Amino acid sequence: MTALASYACHPLQSRGRRFAEPQAPTRSDFQRDRDRIVHSSAFRRLVYKTQVFVNHEGDLFRTRLTHSLEVAQLGRSIARSLRLDEDLVEAICLAHDLGHTPFGHAGQDALNECMQPHGGFEHNLQSLRVVDRLEERYPAFDGLNLTFETREGILKHCSRGNAQILSVREPGGVAQRFLDGTQPSLEAQLCNLADAIAYNAHDVDDGVRSGLITMAQLRDAVPLFARYHAATLAQWPDLAVPDAQRKLLYESIRRMLSDQVYDVIHHSSASLEQAGVRSVQQVRQHGRALIGFSQEMKMQSLELKQFLFGQLYRHPQVMQTMNHAQQMVKELFAAYMLEPERMKPRFVQRAHLADTLHERARVVADFVAGMTDRYAAHEHERITGMRLLTEA
Repeated sequence: MTALASYACHPLQSRGRRFAEPQAPTRSDFQRDRDRIVHSSAFRRLVYKTQVFVNHEGDLFRTRLTHSLEVAQLGRSIARSLRLDEDLVEAICLAHDLGHTPFGHAGQDALNECMQPHGGFEHNLQSLRVVDRLEERYPAFDGLNLTFETREGILKHCSRGNAQILSVREPGGVAQRFLDGTQPSLEAQLCNLADAIAYNAHDVDDGVRSGLITMAQLRDAVPLFARYHAATLAQWPDLAVPDAQRKLLYESIRRMLSDQVYDVIHHSSASLEQAGVRSVQQVRQHGRALIGFSQEMKMQSLELKQFLFGQLYRHPQVMQTMNHAQQMVKELFAAYMLEPERMKPRFVQRAHLADTLHERARVVADFVAGMTDRYAAHEHERITGMRLLTEA
């Protein structure tokens, strides 16, 4: 194993866990975090949570689980070249979507709207809430009791208001950087970028597979894709025939992914050398993120993202499904606020112990956010008698 760089997070120098525990005899603290995440209920639920396409629309479309695995694979590949801690990167990548609602960003937006009078809803903050409190596996504490470094990476975005609330509970903790403008670890920065690389690539794949976008559209509108599409055909002209279109798509995406990974490695290595950072503390105090694309790749990746937003995420067929999904989330939230007894027993108990309406709403948000797509659809049908999503 390659020795860690001086600016990497070292498990023996971790800022520790909220509740002290003895070291594991055969695993580092970051490996232990990863294992706890993989064995959590929230991680297993990701298999039935939407990435772009709802589960019933096809067996081969990405889910939040397969997305998280792809992010982790990309993250580890880059971390190895930059001599960062691969286990920490993997733990953060696998956990980054644990707090995501059913039905992807549509579900998140709907739940945030429901929670506006009660402090709003942020899925990154919910992911931290899952690992800090909602998982119930250990007798000595709630949550998974992960290390500071993993928790810091999970909380990749946070509003200032929520950061202030978190900092009251945990002074100088994982939310402090959103108040003082410091940077997270390089491992956390890397996970943010690996997330974007992964979803851009696999959403191209899923979008073409669905028939909602075409390779011709991508070739004409997205220079980043067009370059690798052309290079693939130049080497493999036989892939131009209709029966070989899947191989043509896969090879174009593979080349695009590889070049993005190499771009991150080369640009980040140069940035680290130029910045002269030699420790994790110097990374945190640096004025900007040091893991990133070159300017050219950044602009081309943004063009791809904008294309996917306009042509796939806002496609009428996707929007129709997402509108139904938002209706379900809103009506479930309203039903549980009115009758908390409809929830699972442990959430019913928490709702009855809530001293304020805000606290009850947070319990309901926890319950709804933890649902899988199909459980939410079944619950909505049971409560309202309406079936809004038709099985494929």
